[in-house]
Amino acid sequence: MQRRQFLQLSSGITLSTAFLLSSKHDAFAQEVDVNGILYDPEAPAGGNPKGDLTIVVFTDYNCIYCKKSGVDLARIVKEDGNIRLVYKEWPILTESSVYGSQLALAAQYQGKYEVVHKALMSIPGGKVSKKAMLDAVKASGIDMQQLQADLNKNNGKITAQLKRVMSQAESIGVEGTPTHLIGPFRAMALDYNGFKMAVADARAREKAAK
Repeated sequence: MQRRQFLQLSSGITLSTAFLLSSKHDAFAQEVDVNGILYDPEAPAGGNPKGDLTIVVFTDYNCIYCKKSGVDLARIVKEDGNIRLVYKEWPILTESSVYGSQLALAAQYQGKYEVVHKALMSIPGGKVSKKAMLDAVKASGIDMQQLQADLNKNNGKITAQLKRVMSQAESIGVEGTPTHLIGPFRAMALDYNGFKMAVADARAREKAAK
């Protein structure tokens, strides 16, 4: 897991430290907008939109653990076929992280969020430069002219989305990336077997609660 650091965004918003809470089912959850976290209509989503289990992932494009566990997460979502995946762009590590998130969220307007997300996550290592991110996005085959137009036109919405994710992360005490909300559970970086076990346990917990 990579811990959050102080990062000044272009909007003037500052990311601060936070503490861990256990899950959205804590007593603290009374102050948490659970529906906002799970069903924000502007949040990028993948997997099965009608899946019986939702996984929410908070990520940063300079987080090496996000890149490693993201491969296994994608595998689980594809193999399972009944998981709804919600992406939370949470650029907390460097200024280039913010740039990467802006590119990915802008790509959503031409239905290419996951294409850009995968391209950015495929760049090895951390401390990736803005140029390296832009080059990776260009190589993904996305319409760059449209991407820039969408980025310019929707800058306010994209900034608001990043602010909203930061607020959501703070409301549940997320401290670093990657953080996964899997049904009623919260976990940090997981491997394939860890995801598989967490998914099974989450379904069993939800079934028992009915």
